[in-house]
Amino acid sequence: MSMTNNDILIRLRYALDIKNTDMVEIFKLGGIDVTKEDVLKMLTKPKESFDDEESNDAEIDDNHMKVNHFMFESFLNGIIIFKRGKQEVKPGQPERPAMTIKDHGSVNNVLLKKLKIALSLTSEDMLEILADAGVTVTKGELSAILRKEGHKNYKVCGDKYARNFLKGLAIQYRE
Repeated sequence: MSMTNNDILIRLRYALDIKNTDMVEIFKLGGIDVTKEDVLKMLTKPKESFDDEESNDAEIDDNHMKVNHFMFESFLNGIIIFKRGKQEVKPGQPERPAMTIKDHGSVNNVLLKKLKIALSLTSEDMLEILADAGVTVTKGELSAILRKEGHKNYKVCGDKYARNFLKGLAIQYRE
């Protein structure tokens, strides 16, 4: 089963031990206004109903908020500012960074790239984080995952890598 943006957000919040009030602040820094209640709804897994007749959409909507790609990438941009401070916008540069998540296939790549920036990680740090989670990746594989989409050596980052990277982060940040 592939990870949703909500799953990643839940894991990321846990790995970095981010408080709910900080989550609100990070979204705001990324250009999205959410309340603490919204954050709690984003961090709640949706009720899964196997019996269609008992499926009540309103009930799901009341307790769960789906995080779309725009919201998720805004959060990642916000975490960069939260961790590293706001960068001065240079003349001719857009006020907001361009959104780079094109579809579900690029979510994990963008996640790894933006966390690398936010946490000031080197490639060696990232390899160590993955190793902590029991995954061995070559420098070349990591480099391909961190490339810009469309580059000839670009490689899609699978859920397994992303999940293990977040697991490794939790090991490093929560000890």
